[in-house]
Amino acid sequence: MLDLDRLPLSRKQLRSIGQANRRINLWHGSVRSGKTIASLLAFVIAVAGAGPSGLIIVCGRSLQTIERNVLEPLQDAALFGPLARHVVHTRGAATATILGRTVHLIGAADARAEGRLRGLTAQLAYVDEATLLPEGFWTQLLARLSVPGARLYATTNPDSPRHWLKTGYIDRAGELNLKAWHFRLSDNPSLSREYVADLTAEYIGLWRRRMIDGAWVVAEGAIYDMWDEGRHVVDQLPDMRRYWLGMDYGTTNPFAALLLGEGTDDRLYVAAEWRHDSRATHRSMTDQQYSAAVRKWLASLEIVPEWTFVDPSAASFSTQLWQDGHPGLARATNDVSDGIRSVSGLLAAGRLVVHESCEGLLGELPGYSWDPKATERGEDSPLKVDDHSADALRYVVHSTAHEWRHLLARG
Repeated sequence: MLDLDRLPLSRKQLRSIGQANRRINLWHGSVRSGKTIASLLAFVIAVAGAGPSGLIIVCGRSLQTIERNVLEPLQDAALFGPLARHVVHTRGAATATILGRTVHLIGAADARAEGRLRGLTAQLAYVDEATLLPEGFWTQLLARLSVPGARLYATTNPDSPRHWLKTGYIDRAGELNLKAWHFRLSDNPSLSREYVADLTAEYIGLWRRRMIDGAWVVAEGAIYDMWDEGRHVVDQLPDMRRYWLGMDYGTTNPFAALLLGEGTDDRLYVAAEWRHDSRATHRSMTDQQYSAAVRKWLASLEIVPEWTFVDPSAASFSTQLWQDGHPGLARATNDVSDGIRSVSGLLAAGRLVVHESCEGLLGELPGYSWDPKATERGEDSPLKVDDHSADALRYVVHSTAHEWRHLLARG
């Protein structure tokens, strides 16, 4: 059913599968380096040999990420051959069946997820993207693995070198019943040179070192250290194919709206900006007034954006826009690190530029920096100072990533 000889596995993948016999087995390193396939194979082999006592658990940031990163690959016959027929799951269900065994799926987006583990006794667990899980959940999961011979299999991309998984586990592998394998992009022999080049182009700075080199490195200094006004600021705009709008909501803090356009020259342009700072103007605005002002501004530009991405914390403002008939409303994707990475990749590739009229954004970007106190805690967080237009930029860029991703491959 599971023929390792038919799979295009590297020596490192095969070695990790054969050696995955510790209490904690951890694959870490760059994206698309082969660590997930190796870890899934090791986990499935363990499921096949598991005894009748104790639960089998798969954990991830959410049920959706478990489905995408674990179950869908296992159900891919091109990857796993006949095994794929023995992985059964109904989308949205909290259990799956692997080789006839019931597997419980647990999302762990925050500290409250720890309660889902209490009282369980497990013999096997698989963890997808371990660094994204709360430390308390990981600790509780290890406590639940109490059946003799119980094992945990986990994968992750690198994070800060001060992350709890690095300092508390990987760095202490010699003290613990733990085996860790570090993978680089070059460890995956199935990737074409073109794909590797395209993938490398999508990452810059901190994320290139983590996601391509597989290094656990710290965030420091300016977030957009590739920012260059001579390269990234323009005084004229080309014809545009389409527009999107991103808004960061503020009452006592500034409100910022940015119009992002896709130019006929295959670059993205921050074409216009509308801001209101109640502290500077000594005048607060209601949701209704903000809605009217934004719609008036767009009308003056004679532009109707395809989609408008609104600060997800601004529920009442979104409701006001909907009541006023503003088209194409959506909650902005608010994953800070991924959003910053999307903006960084575009800036580094010269695919994102800003019109000189966007004074708020131009004032914020050079000083947009990592929070050193968060870095000391092993977290990547921007300083929450003068970041309102920068947040609006992150919202609209990352929420439309599926629309412009192909531009990076054009060099």
